[in-house]
Amino acid sequence: MDLNAVRTFLAAAEAGQFQEAAVELSITQQAVSKRVAALEQALGVRLFNRTPRGAELTIDGQAFLPHARELLRAEERAAASVRPGSRALRVDVIGRRLVSAALLRDFYRTHPEIELDVVALVDIDSAVAAIRSGTIDASFRAVTMPGPELPEEIATMPVIDEPLLLLTGPGHALANARSVGLAELVGHRIWIPGIAPGTEWGAYYEDLAGTFGLTIEATGPNFGPDALLDVIADTPGLATLTGEGTRLVWPAGHGLRRIALHDPTPVYPHSLIWHRDNPHPALTALRTHLATTSAAHIEGETWAPAWARR
Repeated sequence: MDLNAVRTFLAAAEAGQFQEAAVELSITQQAVSKRVAALEQALGVRLFNRTPRGAELTIDGQAFLPHARELLRAEERAAASVRPGSRALRVDVIGRRLVSAALLRDFYRTHPEIELDVVALVDIDSAVAAIRSGTIDASFRAVTMPGPELPEEIATMPVIDEPLLLLTGPGHALANARSVGLAELVGHRIWIPGIAPGTEWGAYYEDLAGTFGLTIEATGPNFGPDALLDVIADTPGLATLTGEGTRLVWPAGHGLRRIALHDPTPVYPHSLIWHRDNPHPALTALRTHLATTSAAHIEGETWAPAWARR
């Protein structure tokens, strides 16, 4: 149904004259007549009786009137739902316990008036496809992965280089160390279940293991972080790696140790990616917030894969 014709019908119904409706809509009286005639033809009924005093609604016109008003209200709601700034900013954080989620929470505390919709997508290909299709507005990722470059329309900005920590149980050989050099990890088993092939963190850990001769295993099913912590606490021969900003909570009896790494400190390079043509004003606010939020200073040399965009 032509909503311009519906709008013209309403103007004529409220004015009671085609001429006044024409003035209100800034069109000619002939255009009003043509639009009303087209609407009548589409509906198969007469909507007005033309009289010397103007235009009076027929019984069918009176029946159609409330629905015509609802059609235009629906049009306004539809337009408002996608008007920049009127809908929630949708951001992918990969995982809700990761530092990316903490950064987004900090943004929300600073801007509580901004509505957010938080999602967790698995791999960068899914995130890029969602950004290009408009399903999400932005994503926290490590870019770029080895292989194809990001599409030209995808913009990026570095956000934070997050130091990795060694996480061990109380019986591990390194449990009492204040910090550990990467060379000291050679020969120790590092278990990170759930490393998905084709993901940027999969590429990251592959490069980390290959560069420093580490044994990083992804064997077995991934039952989530709580199950991982249970195993690490009870298995002296296993350790894992976790980001400094990753939010982990474990029972006091586990006695887990978070140990700093150095020489060099491995850092996970988080960036924000978004579509260059995205007009959402909250996206600009998020980028400004992330650009002005200072990251913790890291002493000494750091390491990240050569493919990571700095």
